[in-house]
Amino acid sequence: MPVIPASTKTSLPQRLQAQAEQKWPQLTGVHVRYHGQFAYVSVELTGGQQQLPVMRLRYSGSAHRWRLATYRASNNSYEDQYWFSGTTEDALDFVCEVLISPITDWPHRSPEPSTPEGLTN
Repeated sequence: MPVIPASTKTSLPQRLQAQAEQKWPQLTGVHVRYHGQFAYVSVELTGGQQQLPVMRLRYSGSAHRWRLATYRASNNSYEDQYWFSGTTEDALDFVCEVLISPITDWPHRSPEPSTPEGLTN
């Protein structure tokens, strides 16, 4: 079982927070706690008081290669996503799309109005 180096424990939350600030304005914080080879990630929603668990990352010996497990509130557990391949930032994007966007209905974008060809307003 590989041990997560201190430098990775420092850089992981920084990378996830930067990704959240860039792509997920409904998040006010990303929190990471460690246990063995796992990094447990929770997020804070804008206006929220609590942290919501979203994923568990399993360290595999590289700061850029982790295994993803998504949080399942229905039974308070994590489900491995064996098919997932990507960076930790990709993992955050995935869980936010699947778990956070549906409950925040964010971003509030309306489709651009379009005018069919040949018609004018």
